[in-house]
Amino acid sequence: MKKIEEITLLYEISKTLNEHLDLKKSLYKVLAILSDALDMIRGTVTILNPLRNEISIEVAHGLSRTAIARGKYKLGEGIIGRVIESGKPVALPKISEEPLFLDRTDSRKAKDEFSYFCVPITKGNQVIGALSVDRHFDPSYSLNSGTELLSVIAMMIAQHVINLEKIHLERQQLREENQRLKSELENKYRINNIIGNSNKMREVFQMISQVSRSNATVLIRGESGTGKELVANSIHYNSRRAKNPFVKMNCAALPANLIESELFGHEKGAFTGAVRQKLGRFELAHKGTIFLDEIGSITPDVQVNLLRVLQEREFERIGGHKTIKTDVRVIAATNKNLEQAVEEGAFRGDLYYRLNVFPIYMPPLRERKTDILLLADHFLEKYSLENGKDIRRFSTPAIDMLMAYHWPGNVRELENCIERAVLLCEEGVVHSYHLPPTLQTGKTSDTLPDLSLEEAVAKVEREMIVDALKNTRGNITQSAELLKTTVRKVAYKARKYGIDYAFYR
Repeated sequence: MKKIEEITLLYEISKTLNEHLDLKKSLYKVLAILSDALDMIRGTVTILNPLRNEISIEVAHGLSRTAIARGKYKLGEGIIGRVIESGKPVALPKISEEPLFLDRTDSRKAKDEFSYFCVPITKGNQVIGALSVDRHFDPSYSLNSGTELLSVIAMMIAQHVINLEKIHLERQQLREENQRLKSELENKYRINNIIGNSNKMREVFQMISQVSRSNATVLIRGESGTGKELVANSIHYNSRRAKNPFVKMNCAALPANLIESELFGHEKGAFTGAVRQKLGRFELAHKGTIFLDEIGSITPDVQVNLLRVLQEREFERIGGHKTIKTDVRVIAATNKNLEQAVEEGAFRGDLYYRLNVFPIYMPPLRERKTDILLLADHFLEKYSLENGKDIRRFSTPAIDMLMAYHWPGNVRELENCIERAVLLCEEGVVHSYHLPPTLQTGKTSDTLPDLSLEEAVAKVEREMIVDALKNTRGNITQSAELLKTTVRKVAYKARKYGIDYAFYR
């Protein structure tokens, strides 16, 4: 090839590599240019996967998809494997005379004779792939010139191949990380990881085990902080949908006008601010599970659309006309009295019955006192590990305080309480003074009342009568009016408590 033609070829390749952001597309175009300029019959760019020590065809010209799929080599195997292993180019005048040529793609059955060139693609001193070309045998064509030209081209496309190599490695690492995280989630949300051995929690475990195997809609009832989301996680990750999406949405955390858009999505221009199409949670959860927390907070118009999804398994995006089919399992949770909301007209009765297919009631912590110490020990171990502390147990007074408290905030309040105690504790034992003041009772703080109820009432009554007599200068009639009672009652109480109202005149 003449020098001017080589320069033109290299310019075209450089221009192609710089004008395409799509890495594969640019490499395909480079091979197409080589096909025209070098009378190339077939060409490939192969990449070495260092994690599996395997070489595969990334892009090819003149090969079918089946042939590309067959083109896999081990390091040192065949001509391509040897070029990548040694880092030295190979030029074969006639393929038929080379016993090491494997033709693994099975694409050279024609009777024509071919010459073959293979040059390494390098990143620094490391070979990461190879560029190979075969063309019709021409005794006048210089093998050295062809090898030198392809080596220059290989250097030009090296950065593209490096980027492709990075993408492959990142994808494989992401797949492995994704698999690891899924495995962790499945382990984290196993039923036996929910802490509790009280009778009420055993009933909850049994119900989770029963409903997980089905596709039934589940309604989780219970006060705030009882662990409703944990139950929803457990149901999903122990179901047949565990490998598919699990999408969560807190209906109380969003303004009423945004809930519908979040659930069902919207089309571009559907309303002010809708600058692009948005997929809703139901679309994102297709083939998986959607968890709707605080379901009692949704407005009546959203309730209508949600009912349709539960009944017909279809919906439309806001501003759209296309009906979208969805296969989603619904798990809802609420701390509200939905039956009362239905009676008051705030919640649709038909939606309530659709949601209430399989109800699970999460008992408050005050109804499962036997679980308090189990949970406290679990949180103590968790936050001691997180904060690098060696705290091993609770003192007896601390245990008494934990057991005596009524826990209005349930498990969430207990967890926050233990986390605070761990942060304050600088020894191996959590004492009562590490616990929040809200847990202090009269007994633990030595502030039990000294008076009985009758004594306390008598004391208050005496003080009020004395105060009234002072203000009226001992006038019993005016004192009775001030105390909003009768003169007879004031006189009776004054005699009972030994008050001489004449003393205040």
